[in-house]
Formats: sequence, C-alpha cells, structure tokens
Amino acid sequence: MTDPAPTPVRPRLVLGIDTSCDDTGVGVVELAPDGTLTVRSNRVWSQTVHARYGGIMPELASREHVERIAEITRDALAEAGITLADVDAVAATSGPGLVGALLVGLMYGKGVAQALDVPFYAAHHLEGHIHAAAAVGDLHAPYLALVVSGGHTHLFDVPRDGEYVLVGATKDDAAGEAFDKIARLAGLGYPGGPAISEAATRGDPHAVPFKEPLQGQKGFDFSFSGLKTAALLAHRAGAKPDDLAASFQRMAVQFLVKTTIRAAEATGRDVVVVSGGVAANRALREAFARSGLRVVFPGAGLNTDNGAMIALAGAAALREGRPPSSLDGGASAYAPLANA
Repeated sequence: MTDPAPTPVRPRLVLGIDTSCDDTGVGVVELAPDGTLTVRSNRVWSQTVHARYGGIMPELASREHVERIAEITRDALAEAGITLADVDAVAATSGPGLVGALLVGLMYGKGVAQALDVPFYAAHHLEGHIHAAAAVGDLHAPYLALVVSGGHTHLFDVPRDGEYVLVGATKDDAAGEAFDKIARLAGLGYPGGPAISEAATRGDPHAVPFKEPLQGQKGFDFSFSGLKTAALLAHRAGAKPDDLAASFQRMAVQFLVKTTIRAAEATGRDVVVVSGGVAANRALREAFARSGLRVVFPGAGLNTDNGAMIALAGAAALREGRPPSSLDGGASAYAPLANA
C-alpha cells in the first residue's frame, strides 16, 4: 500500500496597513512555500486636503484615515481576489510617524488580527521602505539601504536580513522635506518632489551655484538646511523658479549619491537599496545608474508610503520565524530602526 500524497502547503497571505502620515495604505502580500514574496494588491488613498496648507496637518490626516481605512481595506482584499477570512497574518506600522495617524492603522490592524485569531506584526516604517525594494529580485543581505522620503533620510548597512546598522542620517531636514520647502518657495506647488522634478526639465541646473553640503566630513551624514538657505537667497536675488528647481535638484542628487558611494566603499558593499518617495526622482535614478553600484529600487507604486511594503515587512518576519508582536504595544513618533 502506497503512502498518501503529502498535503500541499498553501501560500500564506499577509495584510499590511500603513497610516504613518497622510496616505492610507493597505496591501496584501503572498508568502509562497519556497519563501518568495509577491505583492497581490496595493491600494493607497492619498489625502489632498493638505495641499492648501503646503504641508501635513496631523489632525486632519488622522481624521481622513479613520474615514477611509475600512474602504481601502475592502479594495485591497478585492484586488487581491481574497476575503478577510483568507488572511493568515496582519502587519501595521507602529512608528515612526504622526502618532494620531499611526494609531488609526495600528488599532485597526490589531482588531483584524484579533478577530481572525492570526499573528500580528508591528512593523517599522523604514523597514517597510527597505523591503519595498529588497523584495525586487528577492534580494537578501548584505547590502546598503538608503531611505529618502519626506520625513526620512537614513543610510543603513544591512549585514544580515533583519539587522540594521545606522551609517548616516540627516542632521536637519529630510530630503523630501527640503524638496517640499523649496518648491513652495519657488511657487511650484505641493508635493514638492514631482513639482521640482518637472520644473527641473525646463531649467538650467547650473544657474544657481549651490555648494555641496558637509564637504570634507569623515562620516556619511546628510544636511539640507544650507541648500534651503541658499535657495532662499537665490530666490530673493531673482532666480527663475525653473532654474532654482534644476540647480537644487542637481546638488541634492549629487550629495545623496556621492555620500552613498563613499559609504559603500567604506563598508565593502556593492549593492544598494534606494527607497522612499524621493527614490522615484528620475535624476536620482539616473545618477545612481552611473555610480558603478548595483542599485535596487522599489517596484511600481512602492516608492511612497503604502500598505504593501508593510505587508512585505510582515511577510519577511513570518518567513524568518520571528515571533508575533504583542497586542499591547503602542505607536511611536520616534522609533530608531538601527539595532547596532
């Protein structure tokens, strides 16, 4: 008598939720038996109410998350072709971010996990950004990770999967924050990243003589306050908005890429993950393409804040056998990722 055929192991489905700032993001990721991760859905509601203020209004962001999260979750499940009962684990961002906004997604995710009796993972927002790129081509450590967004400019060494060593960080504004402020200064609109990228195509990148920040530093930190001040002075001196945008973008990109190349040489890494909203900038991608490094960017729709990247982080934790998070944990505005 032959033994019965083994029961096939089905893929596991992870629901990810991110409400760290002004985007309500929900996504579903499939974890295959062989460890492969696949994004099944990624739905984001981008809030527009903040445009009139030129920046994020935390209370308004929290209210919009409350109003939208159930709807976006239903959309993400429908896009993935599953029902809530099919979910095997839930991940939600616990920090860093706006505490009121974080609490909406965190509490919602915990409630779903508790109702389904499935594991819950409190995810770090920056780890989500890193996994959004690392999932492309199933990348594994070691590598460097540069996270550049509206709220973060951090450079990590990742010697092993799940281990992060902070190599450098901004001393003042994040890169995306500087893009927003200079776009507002030049009257180019909000959000600043796409506005400056578009205006730069019409401007002279050498019209405004910006100086590279932190020249001669031994470390790998970033600073954008000097560029901001120089932009203000150039604006007052009559610089054209398109020239200001092109010149600022040229120097910001040069600074980010040169610092990352130096860090790669110092750590011996030849692979760099670049993620976050600024990673969508075409000039930055083109500059990294000329860097001589193997550079990995997030897939389509995964650059800015989204739930799929949090589902990817949760699925990676599930794959690596990490224990689920406690349902007692709270949200944190400041949550360092580095563990060394």
